Amino acid sequence: MVQVMDSLLSLPTSPLFTLNPHTSSATASTSVSFSLQPPTQFPPEPPEPNLRRPNSIKSSPKPKPKPKIPSNPLKNLSTTTTTTSNNNPFRVSAPAGTTSTSASTTHSLASKLRLSSKLFPPPPLLQDTQEETQVSEPEAPSPEPENPEKFRQEGKIFVGNLPNWIKKHEVAEFFRQFGPIKDVILIKAHNETHRNAGFGFVIYGGPPPLPEKSALKAVEFDGVEFHGRILTVKLDDGTRLKGKAEERARWVEGYGGEDCNNKSKWHQEREGSRGLFRKVLESEPENWQKVVTAFERINKPSRREFGLMVNYYARRGDMHRARETFERMRARGIEPTSHVYTNLIHAYAVGRDMEEALSCVRKMREEGIEMTLVTYSILVGGFAKVGNSEAADDWFEEAKQRHTPLNAIIYGNIIYAHCQTCNMERAEALVREMEEEGIDAPIDIYHTMMDGYTMIGNEEKCLIVFERLKECGFTPTVISYGCLINLYSKIGKVSEALEVSKMMECAGIKHNMKTYSMLINGYLKLKDWANAFAIFEDLVNDGLKPDVVLYNNMIRAFCGMGNMVRAIHTVKEMQKERHRPTTRTFMPIIHGFARAGEMRRALEVFDMMRRSGCIPTVHTFNALILGLTEKRQMEKAVEILDEMTLAGITPNGHTYTTIMHGYASLGDTGKAFEYFTKLRNEGLELDVYTYEALLKACCKSGRMQSALAVTKEMAAQNIPRNTFVYNILIDGYGFLLTSVYL
Repeated sequence: MVQVMDSLLSLPTSPLFTLNPHTSSATASTSVSFSLQPPTQFPPEPPEPNLRRPNSIKSSPKPKPKPKIPSNPLKNLSTTTTTTSNNNPFRVSAPAGTTSTSASTTHSLASKLRLSSKLFPPPPLLQDTQEETQVSEPEAPSPEPENPEKFRQEGKIFVGNLPNWIKKHEVAEFFRQFGPIKDVILIKAHNETHRNAGFGFVIYGGPPPLPEKSALKAVEFDGVEFHGRILTVKLDDGTRLKGKAEERARWVEGYGGEDCNNKSKWHQEREGSRGLFRKVLESEPENWQKVVTAFERINKPSRREFGLMVNYYARRGDMHRARETFERMRARGIEPTSHVYTNLIHAYAVGRDMEEALSCVRKMREEGIEMTLVTYSILVGGFAKVGNSEAADDWFEEAKQRHTPLNAIIYGNIIYAHCQTCNMERAEALVREMEEEGIDAPIDIYHTMMDGYTMIGNEEKCLIVFERLKECGFTPTVISYGCLINLYSKIGKVSEALEVSKMMECAGIKHNMKTYSMLINGYLKLKDWANAFAIFEDLVNDGLKPDVVLYNNMIRAFCGMGNMVRAIHTVKEMQKERHRPTTRTFMPIIHGFARAGEMRRALEVFDMMRRSGCIPTVHTFNALILGLTEKRQMEKAVEILDEMTLAGITPNGHTYTTIMHGYASLGDTGKAFEYFTKLRNEGLELDVYTYEALLKACCKSGRMQSALAVTKEMAAQNIPRNTFVYNILIDGYGFLLTSVYL
């Protein structure tokens, strides 16, 4: 299953677009040119003799030649580089008797589904036997004797007389001296699944004929001592795979019912509970209680069920329960595979805990488990989410060295990492590199590039990507239009955002919560409260229910208007709708009361925030301290500072600067310099606002010599003087002259 997933993710596609730095542009910045490159087509896949269909059913015992199944088309497709005249990588030759469609009507998704269906072909019934099987019930076929050597896998050896407690990585460490190991299979005991049955298989990897040579070297050490046991080492004769193939053939042909009926009641209940769990997982993934209950009802879950459960928790971002399920699997003696480890790493990446994700990677390497392209893609995406583009680049380069070719998913993650850090030059270079590799990107990469250009405010290139999206045959979605609305809202062109909104509605695409929030944010930046409320009414009329983000925006609007009563009422309405308020919900209300001088109301809202389960942040405490210093209530401001320290929240530079400005207003130079010393001793950054507070304190108390000393220190720290600094000095000297004159 892991190989199939890796093959699907490594499927090469047609190129996306080219970012041409030599194209002329009206601006000085590097222009972007998006052009389609000719895709490539792959030849038909060669047959693989190891895969066999079951024998055809006939009433007469006359043997017929068995049909051959082509090899895995996805696996061969990833390494094929030969092109044909049609130049279409998703073009698949039609079966006999069918009419081929034109290249313009062939869709990549349909071709992928067509290829995927070949991995699990339906039970074949030849045309000349269909009528006979409908007339009479056929008897079970007597399969002709086949040579087990046909089922033998190159580079696979049998290892017997192993200790029951041995682990995979220990076996791999011993046999790695003969060649690179692809996989180690230890057969579990029937009743004690935490112990081995005493034998297993080692499969060597590498390009042919390296696996076979490695296996022959290992066989020469038959009878070697290993942890006090004399090992039996010999080439695998294919008997085990032959038995599995015959059993599968009987089940596919429909002659496995007798064995199914002979299963014990325990096995039947276990199979039923496993099937119910998979059904619930597919049909009701949002009902996590039902999913967990279905999983707990399975008696002795297998590696597959544990892996599905770890993946379920990973998609929900519940890394703690994912880890718990993983450890439960290991406690039962089930060794994790690369697929299970990848799911656990995905859980930590979604939870933004990349340290634990890297610890899982180290554990994989210690156990000799190879990282797949999916694992690398998840690591790159995880570091992209936390804004660590350097680490994302490192893992991307390692993936390029170990897995070729790469796919659009990992390229999309690394492009997203650089777009989030506003490094659009690197993102454009990655797009060109992806094009050169012949990889066609999905529409998500277009959206990522548009979002990156939005963050740096480059309207021209954002529009170029949007037009290129349509030229490449993609239909703009609500996300495509949302990127443009977000662009115009951020740069203050709300009228243009409304034009995009109308264009989207004309295309038959309805607004969602995010597009409405973008429009409201645009009006809030312009302090256009009336239009912000008008957009909110449109949202409600469309039948959408406001979420936490939208409620927070409306609270900001009410606070901006000075309607604090309505803002508090919105918080209560939000709680009635079972939305949990956040710190951002209460911040504008506290700021509003503090700036209005109503500190009693501000402290009441602060207590209300704590009772709602919100943990105060440094910004919340700074808002209270600012209000108290403006009212010159320095004792209460210092009490809030002490309470902040007791709560385990470290004051920042803004906190100390606000306290200094408060004492400067009172002319208390000693206290102002005391907190200036604390700020410098704690290693916080000194800026012009900090020195403004010192100058204000010195000038207020008439100590102009000290004020000049402060300006000299500013010059020594390379902090430029602004207009406020000179105004403070002028006011200080003016106050001094007035005092002397009087």
